[in-house]
This record gives sequence, C-alpha cells and structure tokens, in this order.
Amino acid sequence: MSFENILIDSNDGIAVITINRPDKLNALNKATIEELNKAFKLADGDKEVKVIIVTGSGEKAFVAGADISEFANFSVEKGQELSAKGHELLFDLVENLSTPVIAAINGFALGGGLELAMSAHFRIASDNAKMGLPETSLGVIPGYGGTQRLAQLVGKGRAMEMVMTAGMIGAADAHSYGLVNHVTSQAELLDKAKEIAGKIMRNSSVAIGSAIRAINAGFKDGINGYEEEIKEFGWNFGTADFKEGTTAFLEKRRPNFPGE
Repeated sequence: MSFENILIDSNDGIAVITINRPDKLNALNKATIEELNKAFKLADGDKEVKVIIVTGSGEKAFVAGADISEFANFSVEKGQELSAKGHELLFDLVENLSTPVIAAINGFALGGGLELAMSAHFRIASDNAKMGLPETSLGVIPGYGGTQRLAQLVGKGRAMEMVMTAGMIGAADAHSYGLVNHVTSQAELLDKAKEIAGKIMRNSSVAIGSAIRAINAGFKDGINGYEEEIKEFGWNFGTADFKEGTTAFLEKRRPNFPGE
C-alpha cells in the first residue's frame, strides 16, 4: 500500500511509521489521519510486526499540530464531528492496539502531535523536543484526547497549567513530569526506540496485548481495572504462549513464543 503523507518501513519485527510532511512540520490534516489509520491497522494485522514506532520526518518536528486551515470556519456541530472522528480513526485506535506503539518524538510535538504521542503506549524524546497543547491560544481546547491523557500522564495540576498557559515544555521537563520515559540525542532516538522494542520482542506478544488491555481498562469510565486484570490473567492460561513460556521456564531454556 502506498501513501502520500507517511512512510512505513518494516524490518526484524519492527514497523517504523514516519509522518512525512516536512514542509508542513508534519502537521496532521484529514488525509494524514486517514493514512495513519490504515498504516496502524496494517502493521497491527501483520503477525511479523511485534512493535510499532511512530515518528516524524526531518529534524524539526514530530508533529507540530493539526492543519488549522481545515477547520477554522467550522460550526459547533462540525467541530464535534471533527473531534469524534479523530478519536475513532486514530487516537483511540492507537491507544487500544494490541501491538505496542512507541512514539519517538524528534522535535516539536504540539497540539494534535502531542495528542498522537500520548495515545502511544509510551514515549521517547530527543533532547531538542518541545511539547505542548497550545489550543487555548486559538480559542479552543485540545480535541483529540489531550485533556484526558495529559492529566493521566502528568497529573491534574500540571495538565491544567500546560493547557491554560498554552506553553511548551522541553524534553527534560517532560521526563521529570513522566510524560516521556527516556530522553536521548536526536541521532540516537530511533536506535533507543529499537533497543527497547528488542526487549519487548523477547516476550509473548499475546501476553503483551493482554497487558495493554488490562492497563488501559483502569483508565476507562465504568470499568473495574482489577476485574479486567483477573479476566485477562485467566485468559492467558488458554494460550499457546503461556504453555510455551511456562514449559521453557521449567526446562531452563529460552521460550520460543508462537504468538498464539
């Protein structure tokens, strides 16, 4: 499948999805969101892909925001539809993928860009990265999950401050806030992401997908995360990966997980 606004490179169990609109600082427009929807589904459906890394092209930006020209004249109804469609097509999709998604933030991650990074399962940033949700400076609020995921990651107070001031924070502050897991040089960013991906790939992809569902459950309204953990834990006992993992442990050898 060919794309106009993104690149996909799959090797050794890792799919790297690169948003490739450098002249627009990789801003998210409707077409790019639709292409990302297809790319994430394609990678998630490929049994050879064990980890997905999402990043931006060039050295300036991961994603510098949404394409404001597309919605500057929207009505209330169209604005709500824009937000709901974005959640469905991309941001909720990424959060709930069974394949782990690492966001490699290689520069500006603003507005929809930071929202995309926050929908990934965790984040790594280059030391030149700048992150923020500037929407209130435009008379609107984050509409792709930013008000919810930011508060989950950094706490209510810091989320309130970041959204209200519409300011940016650097990689060091993002790390101290818990917004990103690691900070590296830009040259080492993808290598670091792939290093962590390699550690993930040693383990059961089936169990990892189960863990993602269980962890996410604790952040969903009306769902008891502990009860979901019990269900997922029991479900794993019926998988071939569980049989292989426990057998390998008892036989004192490395497991060869079938991914089933």
